[in-house]
Amino acid sequence: MKCFLHALVLLVLACTLPAAESLPAANSAPAESVAHVVVNDPHSYARPAEIRVEHLTLDLEVSFARKQLIGTATLRVKRVQPNATQLILDTAGLTISKVTLLPGGRPADYRLVGADAVLGQKLEVTLTPDTTDVAVQYATHPEAGALQWLAPAMTAGKTHPFLLSQSQAILARSWVPLQDTPQVRFTYDATIRAPKELLALMSAENPQKKSADGLYHFRMDQPIPSYLLALAVGDLEFRAFDQRSGVYAEPRVVAAAAREFEDTPAMMKAAESLYGTYQWGRYDLLVLPPSFPYGGMENPRLTFLTPTLIAGDKSLVDVVAHELAHSWSGNLVTNATWNDFWLNEGFTTYFQHRITEQIHGRAFSEMLWSLEYNEVKEELATLPSADQSLYLELGRRNPDVAPGTVYGKGALLLRLLEETAGRDRWDQFLRTYFSQHAFESMTTTSFLEILNAQVPDLANRVSIEAWIKGPGLPANCPVPQSDAFTRVAQIAEQWVKSGDVAAIDDSKWSSQERVHFIQSLPRITPEQMAQLDERLHFKDSGNSEVLFAWLQKAAQERYVAAYPVIEHFLTMQGRRKFLRPIYTTLAKHPEDLEFARRIYEGARPTYHPVSQAAIDAILL
Repeated sequence: MKCFLHALVLLVLACTLPAAESLPAANSAPAESVAHVVVNDPHSYARPAEIRVEHLTLDLEVSFARKQLIGTATLRVKRVQPNATQLILDTAGLTISKVTLLPGGRPADYRLVGADAVLGQKLEVTLTPDTTDVAVQYATHPEAGALQWLAPAMTAGKTHPFLLSQSQAILARSWVPLQDTPQVRFTYDATIRAPKELLALMSAENPQKKSADGLYHFRMDQPIPSYLLALAVGDLEFRAFDQRSGVYAEPRVVAAAAREFEDTPAMMKAAESLYGTYQWGRYDLLVLPPSFPYGGMENPRLTFLTPTLIAGDKSLVDVVAHELAHSWSGNLVTNATWNDFWLNEGFTTYFQHRITEQIHGRAFSEMLWSLEYNEVKEELATLPSADQSLYLELGRRNPDVAPGTVYGKGALLLRLLEETAGRDRWDQFLRTYFSQHAFESMTTTSFLEILNAQVPDLANRVSIEAWIKGPGLPANCPVPQSDAFTRVAQIAEQWVKSGDVAAIDDSKWSSQERVHFIQSLPRITPEQMAQLDERLHFKDSGNSEVLFAWLQKAAQERYVAAYPVIEHFLTMQGRRKFLRPIYTTLAKHPEDLEFARRIYEGARPTYHPVSQAAIDAILL
């Protein structure tokens, strides 16, 4: 790893919780190094300041019948403190059958400690002086939080089962015993034994065709944090875009996916022109079954995507731009703890908008910026002030409760920094930041020290501490301006005044303009919603973002004619972004609460555990 300005030095701050970090003054000196900053991660038992995992070797059998992964994880360790003797790993629900010290194959002295609802169990292994590797034989729990075992009926093909993982934020420990903290990076190789009719893929070098015997070997030579460890097994086919990118999907979906995402190579070129060479080899996409809980997940070499992005007109591919941008912000330079989550998502959302502007122009990107701005304002209004800052004080709460505002608010801060410094100066800073800190973890404090060293006037000029530690959007927040959205909002206002639905001409509207029209509407009656539906056909939209905006509005106004569509929407996909707001709105109306609970009772088994946890908190 490279060091910024100074030699590589290990900073051990093991007694200082990230939540207690203080921000450096705008004129403070740069840190000696951030390459191996080690802070106390409240979401991990691991002590990487003493012993650090450097490489993982997996040998796992995929058992759909038992809904388990069964096999061995072998971890190569490095003693950071020469006299350290205890390796501490994170686990959750794992059945440990044997732990062996290598070389020599001697049985280890180990124990599982505790059973925390958020952190899981601590696996303590005592090492001998000559130990270089630790082999853990284990099996996952059938309800492991990271793994979703889909019956054939829950797939597009309806013939074969499907397995997918979701390790972010702290779920990797539920399928592999490891140091489950983003400040520990490791390389890995894996052998996966799957049913021979299925294809196995990982966040690594991947095959493009099924093997005859179901045996697959993987290698990831670039070091990754644990939350980027990923596995998928299903009836999949591959379509290439060019020599370094392509898409995997079920046979019934792959042709549509290849058409929808064919501009991925152009996105890669745009991203590289902004912030430097793509450093992960290939960039492939995997379109998962509808139960996947997110729009996308930035697993290195293999971005996971929801099929709700396949709109037929490429109108939702900005999610691909977001996940691609993570190849720099997040995957390459990684938040050291989940309190620093904005360093991943705020940077990535800003980068996403820059890619979009590069490809589609400023007018189009301003529409997306405007949607981002409005969504941030709306969500901030629902949060306690303590959860409105960029630097999060999560304590021992599950990181999955982190508010989505860190995405948009963080991006708006970076836009302000760009506008204040000037684009050329800001882009040079980011190119240097990604290059010099590649494959490193980053705390908020370290980032600010780097910013102060490189652009010493900038932090004070934007009052950055108010953004990092303060609630809401500061007064100097950029306000995106979209002429297209202004016109659409005026049309919505005119319609409310006149009631003349026939005067609305949406023939040239983009999907983003349709969403903004819906979001611009004040409180209206179910009768008025019926008029709009008859004219604009919102509830029949094939664009998931338009449909979601309309159904959310229908739930707010109790437009019961749309309730059958709401039920279908909530049962046909498991994307948490869509599920949580609609269920929350339905739960506010006593007469709709039972409707929501009835839907959820049937749909819950089809949702990923991440989505289940979110909706359980709302309805149960």
